[in-house]
Amino acid sequence: MTANTLSKTKHNDPFMSVKDMALTAMFAVLIVVCSWISIPMAVPFTMQTFAIFCAVFMLGGKRGFFAVLVYIMLGAVGIPVFSGFKGGIGVLFGATGGYILGFLILPVIYLLAEKFISENIIVSVISMIVGLAVCYAFGTIWFVKVYTDSSGSMGILKALKLCVIPFVFWDILKLGLAVALSEAVKKRIRL
Repeated sequence: MTANTLSKTKHNDPFMSVKDMALTAMFAVLIVVCSWISIPMAVPFTMQTFAIFCAVFMLGGKRGFFAVLVYIMLGAVGIPVFSGFKGGIGVLFGATGGYILGFLILPVIYLLAEKFISENIIVSVISMIVGLAVCYAFGTIWFVKVYTDSSGSMGILKALKLCVIPFVFWDILKLGLAVALSEAVKKRIRL
């Protein structure tokens, strides 16, 4: 094939268009910035899950997945993208790394619901709640395993009280805000 032939070749169904890649990168950056925003409460929380919910609702399951994956990969190579300006593979293999890796589950469940059930808002919200529950479960099991290996025994209930229960209300609130914002944006901008 000559260069001229290659330039005439059409890609009718590219894996990701330039627009898709740009949006994916923009939402990965949004996740990074929101990971750095810490809300001081009795148990502080970040806006990280809000950004992930927005990425998935606005971009859909596939592009949302890649936005989360880019975020995790940036952190894995040492860029301080995680909460508390942390980065590196040690964060992912640490006690809370399961929750970060579990974020990849949210867009996958959303994509499956979108593809096999329906693309309506109720199914979308339910799929995100299910995804969040699976993320909590994966992260908690990971936390118990890493904590037990390094610091002694810890049961699932204690881990849930420490790592999940303080965040459920705030995550559901962030989910509601993400739905409202995403619906408003999608009415005005075609992503």
